[in-house]
Amino acid sequence: MEVSQTTMEPKLKTDSAPPEQKIWQHKHILDLDDFTTAEIELVMQTTKAMHEILSRPIKKVPTLRGKTVVTLFYEASTRTRSSFELGAKNLSADISNLTVSSSSVTKGESLIDTLETIEALGADIIVIRHPHSGAPDLASKHVKASIINAGDGWHAHPTQALLDLYTMLQHKNSIKGLKVAIIGDIIHSRVAHSNIWGLTKMGADVTVCAPSTLLPKGIENPQPHFPKVKVTTNIDDAIRGADVVMGLRLQLERQQNGLIPSIREYAALYRITEERLANAAKDVIVMHPGPVNEDIEIASSVVHGSRSVINEQVTNGVAVRMALFYLLTGGNRDE
Repeated sequence: MEVSQTTMEPKLKTDSAPPEQKIWQHKHILDLDDFTTAEIELVMQTTKAMHEILSRPIKKVPTLRGKTVVTLFYEASTRTRSSFELGAKNLSADISNLTVSSSSVTKGESLIDTLETIEALGADIIVIRHPHSGAPDLASKHVKASIINAGDGWHAHPTQALLDLYTMLQHKNSIKGLKVAIIGDIIHSRVAHSNIWGLTKMGADVTVCAPSTLLPKGIENPQPHFPKVKVTTNIDDAIRGADVVMGLRLQLERQQNGLIPSIREYAALYRITEERLANAAKDVIVMHPGPVNEDIEIASSVVHGSRSVINEQVTNGVAVRMALFYLLTGGNRDE
């Protein structure tokens, strides 16, 4: 892929069929379990082109002119929703944001009814966040528009995982062979689940770390429906030698469910600190999907320190979502 210096938009080298068309086989983005390594690499390459566009004084290109993107969020979101909106606008798509709290959903309209209404209005891509796992997959079976999963229950958050992979590649030469430690509420984290799929497909050595009550049952055993990872309840073992340390948000309501003794004890045992990072690789980077509960999941000094790439993750979210819009719609393929 190249970026045109005149139109400031991605251009594909074409023969009888564009290389991207040969590699890319997705109509929907539901999770990374059905992505090939080549498809993830294509997303990374396309994101790089989009990132370059975002670095220019004029960020808007006409690539998706005439396409309509609708965001349908059943849960509150700032970072994810904003980055999808900005990505669509940068590609000149028409964007419509459906606020569930002020829609017919409050009157009992079903998800399928809502989606069919949106499609009837001309949506080409529907970005959906839903509290129930599997909702985007259900949606993909009932509409012709492309569905992008922006987070469903505890199940998946594929675009977050892709932006995490891209952020790692900005600091590391390759994902293959990287030692990645994911620390926190693994069982309830859709971010962890999608990252495990993406990282293992790209050859990373993944360790997950949490109290036993926050680990999925059986995760330590090889499973046909989930990649093999290393599992530990000891944060120092997880961090030792790690190239990337990823903290996860501790949902504070878990304390009320009795899954951890107290927030204070969790922070004492699982907080990512400067002292613990001393045992990681010298060039370790620290990540978090946000928002961070500072001094619970990660010490404030680490969040705002030189190892943190958390703000870069937010910035990269726009470029990754632009790349996915581009690939789902076929991009600007001039015949």
